[in-house]
Amino acid sequence: MPDLTGLIDTWGYAAVAVVVVFGNMGLPMPEETVLLVAGYLVWVGRLRWAPLLAVGIISAVIGDNLGYWVGRRYGRVVLDRLERRLGPGRLARAERFVARYGAFAVFVARFIAGLRVLAGPLAGAMELPFGRFFLANLCGALLFVPYAVGIGYAIAYGLGPHVERLHRLFGGIGHVVLIIVGLLIAWLLARHVLWPRLRRPRAVPTTPL
Repeated sequence: MPDLTGLIDTWGYAAVAVVVVFGNMGLPMPEETVLLVAGYLVWVGRLRWAPLLAVGIISAVIGDNLGYWVGRRYGRVVLDRLERRLGPGRLARAERFVARYGAFAVFVARFIAGLRVLAGPLAGAMELPFGRFFLANLCGALLFVPYAVGIGYAIAYGLGPHVERLHRLFGGIGHVVLIIVGLLIAWLLARHVLWPRLRRPRAVPTTPL
């Protein structure tokens, strides 16, 4: 992964806009990582909250809308290409999810990395009414963008100089954010999944009389 800090430093909010638009259209772009990095750059004073959130939300809505109309225009062709890229099982599960929950699935997909890139093209190809899609898309963007940027800011605020030290060590804040998020996920899994299983008392076999 390139140093996303340098990319955003050079191109500013335009870099955030381009990555978020194309990521929401269904292309393999590091959209979530860019928003996390942007949160870090707010903390160090290189970006500002208000324009960043405005650019992020507008770009997310535009990207998903473009993905929707691509899916609506080309239909099964788009789904076939997604299926070759993702595998038939994954696409089939996403189709069932959208078919069952409709606009609510579009809203929820915003917070699921593997499903986020599918939401627009899939909703368009399945002919979900545009008004319902747009409302769900807008509500999801209004919550997801501040959420992702806020996590990046919170990590930087909480770890402070440790983030800068890791930045120098690994040569890119994009790597640092991914490492920190990965460590947090590993800790949560260990704390809430593995540890309770280890503490669960084992059944003592009984000897028949």
